[in-house]
Amino acid sequence: MELYLIRHGIAVNRDSDILDEERMLSLEGRQKTQKVAKRLEELGLRFNLILTSPLVRSHQTAEILQSYGLSRQLEVANALAPCGDIQDWLDWLEQWQQAASGSLVLALVGHQPNLSQWAEILVWGEARNVISLKKAGIIGLKLPETESPVGTSQLFWLTQPKFLL
Repeated sequence: MELYLIRHGIAVNRDSDILDEERMLSLEGRQKTQKVAKRLEELGLRFNLILTSPLVRSHQTAEILQSYGLSRQLEVANALAPCGDIQDWLDWLEQWQQAASGSLVLALVGHQPNLSQWAEILVWGEARNVISLKKAGIIGLKLPETESPVGTSQLFWLTQPKFLL
């Protein structure tokens, strides 16, 4: 199974009038995310499902990916919110894998530091705080199909958005 961890695009600045959960993509963030999505589409990447954080900026990023034909399915997962727990997502993943069939490709759209830490946990079994994911950046992991992905996954892609534009 392939897993793509995608950080949301650039959001509007923090403002005392806007709750963090409601911060949306800035114009620059929207444009950059669209360019990344277009490039992923050109590369032929398709997801069985895009799973997104419930925060507005992540949901907007996921919608842009979907609008470029990268997936027909999009779902919101509270586990991907900034305070989300990887174990909650791992429980969800196990159920999803059992219900799905064929070659699985999943995208998670979320936040830092969660996505980088989750990637490290999946590859090394622990968060080492060495992987950094830029806004609209991507981490690609190959997850084993017959055992727990924690500490047994393989990193195959880590890129900043500027390398896709």
